[in-house]
Amino acid sequence: MFLGIDIGTSAVKTVVMDAFGEIVAESSAPLSVSRPHPLMSEQHPDAWWDAVNETVAALATYAPSIRGIGLSGQMHGAVLLDRAQQPLRPAILWNDGRSGEECLELETAIDVPDATGNHAMPGFTAPKLLWVRKHETDIFAATKTVLLPKDYVRMRMTGESATDMSDASGTLWLDVAKRCWHTDMLDASELTTDQMPALYEGSDITGVLSTEIASAWHMNCVPVVGGAGDQAAGAVGAGAVTPGICTLSLGTSGVMFAPDFGYHPNPTGGIHTFCHALPNTWHEMAVMLSAAGSLTWISQITGADSEAMLVNEIEARDPKSSEVVFLPYLSGERTPHNNPLAKGVFSGLTADTDRVELGHAVLEGVAFAFKDCYTELIKAGADVEHLNVIGGGSRSRYWGQLIADVLQRPLTYRHDAAVGPALGAARLAQLGVEGSAVDNVCSEAPVDFTIHPRTDQIDVLEIRYHEFKALYEHLKAHFA
Repeated sequence: MFLGIDIGTSAVKTVVMDAFGEIVAESSAPLSVSRPHPLMSEQHPDAWWDAVNETVAALATYAPSIRGIGLSGQMHGAVLLDRAQQPLRPAILWNDGRSGEECLELETAIDVPDATGNHAMPGFTAPKLLWVRKHETDIFAATKTVLLPKDYVRMRMTGESATDMSDASGTLWLDVAKRCWHTDMLDASELTTDQMPALYEGSDITGVLSTEIASAWHMNCVPVVGGAGDQAAGAVGAGAVTPGICTLSLGTSGVMFAPDFGYHPNPTGGIHTFCHALPNTWHEMAVMLSAAGSLTWISQITGADSEAMLVNEIEARDPKSSEVVFLPYLSGERTPHNNPLAKGVFSGLTADTDRVELGHAVLEGVAFAFKDCYTELIKAGADVEHLNVIGGGSRSRYWGQLIADVLQRPLTYRHDAAVGPALGAARLAQLGVEGSAVDNVCSEAPVDFTIHPRTDQIDVLEIRYHEFKALYEHLKAHFA
């Protein structure tokens, strides 16, 4: 058995996978996000550790059979530790937009796209540290180690300071082409390699469970592998490890992920080029910051019993004739705008607009944002032949049909799609412990169903998509 632990934004998800790649059990524990000021998004690292312990305890029956552990986690989060390896402040998360000015300062100081293959964006880790250096000088001076979210959990498990190439790519401190820390980028942040974790590939063993944690979890001192950032881990779980096999992730954020056997950066249009979780593999990635997160938000503020119940209401009425348009930029946006100041907007409201119309506009707005992502990936030359849907939003066929109609591309839904990152982490653990071939472990899961695009709404959706894009352009100056 292998354990896969995913440190998400809204929850920690943990799965047990057998040697044949089947998930035999899973558990989750919720997390909350703190927003102390506009543009800010934080979580305390100890909340992740408490949630991990809760999920592992729920799977205690399988503990004695666990042979290895893999970690996945939300990317870009800045976890600042002192000399005693204690957090100095809450972690600054991937959807935090406070460091817009620091991005400009960083790109003035150094050619960031040339060094890393990516533009500086507020979500990335490096500009967050520049913000801390400027606004929290005592904390910056006391920072001994900078870790990413899953790697803080690793340190609590093993005592080791380590990360993997895919997660490290999102810091802006990695030389993505050479898969090593970029000293010029660290110098620009007034940091050193001594403050960075050791670098590993996703299936490399980084340490073993400490005696204390192994005893508490009723496990042996099993190996813990490098793991991956959540998107790379989700791709491993979906079998997206070769060009042409891509993922569309409907999590809190929305991501289109295209594997590549070469390093082909193209930072225009907000495309990320990162290392994949496997050796000698990279990927191009388009990111929107609020996908299922937008659905969660509208469900909460309209008093829906749950996201699923709201989607059921929308499907029952299917209000395609609604004139309400939604920009899903609740946390700013990356692809294609790279604009942390972008805002969520409803347009076309009347006195008769109700929850169903608002909800439908949210689902449609996210679908249009995915079209933006898809368009930029094609411009970047990414191979997007097959799209596998993963993430919690994959549970909704109605939403999937809307996205397929907007993209005019079929979407494939596979077994265990909703727990993709945790499954990918478990697969990486199996690769590391058994030394198995990637092809034998990271195959595509069996197909549950495929959603094919309908053609009867092409003209209407195209008109509404242009309204969606025009609305942002009209409001861009207002956001600033």
